[in-house]
Amino acid sequence: MGIVNVTPDSFSDGGRFLAAEAAIAAARQMLADGAHLIDIGGESTAPGRRPITAEEELARIEPVVAALAPEAFVSIDTYHAATAARCLASGARMINDTSALRAEPALADVVREHGAFLVLMHAKDGPLPHVTPSERRYADVVREVGDFLAARVDFALSRGIPAERLILDPGWSAFLSHDPEDTFRLLRDFERLVARFRPIPLMVAISRKGVLKVPLAERDPISQLAALVAVARGALYVRTHAPKMMVQFLETARRCAWPLPDAPASAHP
Repeated sequence: MGIVNVTPDSFSDGGRFLAAEAAIAAARQMLADGAHLIDIGGESTAPGRRPITAEEELARIEPVVAALAPEAFVSIDTYHAATAARCLASGARMINDTSALRAEPALADVVREHGAFLVLMHAKDGPLPHVTPSERRYADVVREVGDFLAARVDFALSRGIPAERLILDPGWSAFLSHDPEDTFRLLRDFERLVARFRPIPLMVAISRKGVLKVPLAERDPISQLAALVAVARGALYVRTHAPKMMVQFLETARRCAWPLPDAPASAHP
């Protein structure tokens, strides 16, 4: 999943793709580099960022969605029901909700009505997913993140979204906690989470996160390595700023006979 942030303030690429033409070109390059789907976002949830309205979000991303949806599998990174409805009507096929249906529960109805896929992400803060300075301590990070995701899966199912349309993102880095070790505990024991939710697939979205503890310009290779570990332990989706590099890591792992999971079920992209 290639990331295209149509924002002025995203932590790693804010402003680079704010112009629709730049965002469209970047997405097409990611697809040419091997991305299977494109995740388009119009609001940053990084530390210190402000929430924006659905209207402001749509003004940023709608031209990009209109151009890409006819030619690619498009995911929309939003928690706004109005944004999701407009973009799904324009041909997008997935909603990546970092609030896990807590910010706007009506988003569940939009997803169900359009037969879309839905990513539910764990975040320590809420109902809005924006990272705050608040601390979170875990006795067992895998179990507690799993309990959160299980509750959100139950909510989605109760609103009529089929389990085969769900993808789960455990959240990483500051979405998880401000203790970097929690992210690595989660990675080390990722198979437990995969086993708990099978056959619902899991996504790893650690790309360029601050938990990697190197300068931003140096994070892509480490991001792909961390994601590759998660894939080897059962993740079926990788959300990344560098799809070409991730494809290279996966191809090299396969050539070295690393055990990687099977491709997603046919219902998934």
